[in-house]
Amino acid sequence: MPPPVPQYDDYDYENEVQLQPSNHKDHARQGQSGHSFLKNRRGPMDRFVVQPPPDVLKGRKDTKQDIYGVCDKELRDRACSAIARWFYNAGIPFNAATYDSFREALELVGLYGPGFKPLTMYELRVPLLKKEVKETEKQLVEHKTEWATKGCSFMSDGWRDSVVQKDLLNFLVNSPKGSIFIKSIDVSEVVKDSNLLFNMLDNMVEEVGESNVVQVVTDNASNYVKARKLLMAKRPHLFWLPCAAHCIDLMLEDIGQIPAVKGAIKNCIFMNGYIYSHTSLVNMMRRFTKARNLHIPAVTRFATIFITLGQYHKQKGNLRKLVTSQNWNDYKWPKETEARKVKQIIMQDNFWRNVLYALKLRGPLVKVLRMVDGERKPAMGYMYEAMDRAKEAIAKAFNNREKDYKCAFEIIDQRWDCQLHQPVHAAGFFLNPKFHYTKETEVNCEEVMTGFFDIVSRLVPDLASQDKILQEVDQFRNATGLFAHPMAVRHRDKKSPADWWSCYGASTPTLKAFAIKVLSLTCSATGYERNWSVFSHRKRRIQERIKRGCELCVIEGEGQLLFECLRGQTAGKFEEDWGETLRISSPISGLDMGEIRLSFR
Repeated sequence: MPPPVPQYDDYDYENEVQLQPSNHKDHARQGQSGHSFLKNRRGPMDRFVVQPPPDVLKGRKDTKQDIYGVCDKELRDRACSAIARWFYNAGIPFNAATYDSFREALELVGLYGPGFKPLTMYELRVPLLKKEVKETEKQLVEHKTEWATKGCSFMSDGWRDSVVQKDLLNFLVNSPKGSIFIKSIDVSEVVKDSNLLFNMLDNMVEEVGESNVVQVVTDNASNYVKARKLLMAKRPHLFWLPCAAHCIDLMLEDIGQIPAVKGAIKNCIFMNGYIYSHTSLVNMMRRFTKARNLHIPAVTRFATIFITLGQYHKQKGNLRKLVTSQNWNDYKWPKETEARKVKQIIMQDNFWRNVLYALKLRGPLVKVLRMVDGERKPAMGYMYEAMDRAKEAIAKAFNNREKDYKCAFEIIDQRWDCQLHQPVHAAGFFLNPKFHYTKETEVNCEEVMTGFFDIVSRLVPDLASQDKILQEVDQFRNATGLFAHPMAVRHRDKKSPADWWSCYGASTPTLKAFAIKVLSLTCSATGYERNWSVFSHRKRRIQERIKRGCELCVIEGEGQLLFECLRGQTAGKFEEDWGETLRISSPISGLDMGEIRLSFR
C-alpha cells in the first residue's frame, strides 16, 4: 500500500498577519491602549469581508449607538467639518454630495479604517482616470445593444476653446437610454470646408454603424447643410435633422428685432448692467424684491433674455418702490445720469407695455424650447403639435388681433418652413396615440401623411416590410386588436408614445418596431453642451487637454446619465407628461409668472 500523499494548501504565508506582538515593545503598546495595535492590519480574507446590508440590521436595536452615541456624534461632526472644509476650499459644487459615488467613496474609506493614504494628483490624472474610462466603456455595452434594436441619433456640435483659440467638434450618440459621448476633434482647419466636414461625419457614422444610425442632428450653419446633402446622397437610408433648439433660438432672435421687443430688451440690458455693477444697489434691490434676482441664466442667450423680461414684469411694483424710496434718494444715485435714466425707464408705462408684448410673443416659444431641450424624454412625437399650440397661444394672448402678432407669425413660419419642418416630425405626430385618436382631421391631412410615407420609404429599405407597415396601419387607425384594449385606451395620454407602442403594439409587430424607432429620436443636440465646461479647467498642452477632457466628459456624462435615470426611476411614473408641457395656455393675463415659470437646468 503506497504511503499517503501529503496535502498542501495554497495559502500565502508571506502575507499572514501575526496575532501576537512580536516583542516586548509591541506588548507594552498593547497594554497601554487596551487594544491590540494590530487590529487594523489587513490580511488576505479582509478583501472578502464587507459590511452587512442595511436591511439585515433593520429592526435590531443599535447597541453601538447606546454605548458610544455621544462619541460617535462628535467623531461624525469632526469628519463632516473636514469634508465640508474640503468642499469649500476646492470650490466643489454642493450638489456633488447627492451623488451615490460620493457616498460609496465614504463607505469604502470607512471600511479601510485609519491610515488610509490620500490620492495623489498624478493618480487622479493618469492611472485612475484610465481605469475609470475602461469601466465606463464596459457600461456602454447596454447602450450599443439598444442602438441595434431601437436605432440611435448621431449628434455633432462645435464649440470654441477661448483659452487656446481652437475650434472643437463634439460627437455624441443619443438613444432612449441617454446620450453617450464619443469623442471631440480639433477642426480648426476644416470647420469651414463642407467636404472635409462630410468626410468626418461619414467616418463617424461608419464607426457607430450605419445600420444603427437613424438620423444625424447638427446645427444649421451653411457648411453643415452642404455636408448634410453629401451625407444623405451617400447613405440614403438615414436622414439629417437640424437642431430644434437652435432653430427656435433663431426664431426668438428674429422676434427680438421687432421694434417694441427690441426696445424692451435694450432697456432691460441697460438696467441690468447698471444695477449689477454697483454692489450697494444690488443689495438694496434685493431688499425690495425679497432676495429675487432680475437676471436668471437659461439654456440659451435669448431664453435668458425672455426670463429676465419676465422677472422685470413680476417685480414691476417693487422696482417702482425702489426708485421712489427714501433709500434711493439718500444715496448718490439721483445725482448720476445713468441712475436717473434707470428711474425714468422704470416709471414709464410704455416700457412695461413693451415688456408685456415681448412676453406674449416669446413665452410659448420658450416653452417649446424647454420641451425639445429635455434629455429624459424624447420630444419627436410632440414637436409638430407643439409649434401649432404655441402659435395658438400667441394668438389667444392678443385676443386674436392679427395685426399684433402677424409679424411674429411670419418669422415663425419662415423658420419652420425652411429649417424646422421635417417629415420625421409629421411621422412622429401621426404615430403618437395621444393625437392620433383625438385629432383625426389633422393627423390624416396630406402634409402629415406625406411626411409619414416619406419616412417609411427612407428608413425601411425592404419593400415587403414597407407593404407590411401600410397593412398594419389600418389596425392602428381603427383601434383593433390590442389597440382597443381598455388599458391601451386609458394610457394613450399617460405613457410616453414609445412606451405605449412597446406595451400595446404586439398586434402590428412591423409597425411597432418602426414606431418605436421614430418616437425614440431626439429633436435637439443642445442638451449635452453643458458638459463642455470640464474643458475650461485644462490649460496645459493642447493635445493633453483635449484627450483628458474627452475622458472626463465620458465619465461625467455617464455618471450624470445614471444619476438622471435613477432619479426618474424613483418617481415611478411618467412625471414629465408632455400633455402637461403642451398645455400652453395664454401666457399673459396680468402675467401670472407661475403659469410660465421655466426651470432650465
